[in-house]
Amino acid sequence: MVDLAASRALYSISVTSELTGVNPPMLRLYEQKGLLTPYRTEGGTRRYSGHDVDRVTEITALLTAGLNLAGIEQVLHLRAENQRLRRELAELRKAARTRSSRD
Repeated sequence: MVDLAASRALYSISVTSELTGVNPPMLRLYEQKGLLTPYRTEGGTRRYSGHDVDRVTEITALLTAGLNLAGIEQVLHLRAENQRLRRELAELRKAARTRSSRD
């Protein structure tokens, strides 16, 4: 089930900055580096979702742990790949259970 409140782009850059403690220039840098992809309105204004706020919090934690932005990019990529593979494995296991119950 999708959490619509978390996926809706509701927050301006200033609100996101307040929520995360990360200043707007850094939020722009995260976007430039591909770590964050806020929604853009027709006028080009950035709008951040709850997922984006969580992502900024995750980036901040990784920076605090000593990683640089390139390292954070790799960690986030590997985490996403891990989640994809876990979903795929769960689907395969479900299909195998379905097949074995029919036999």
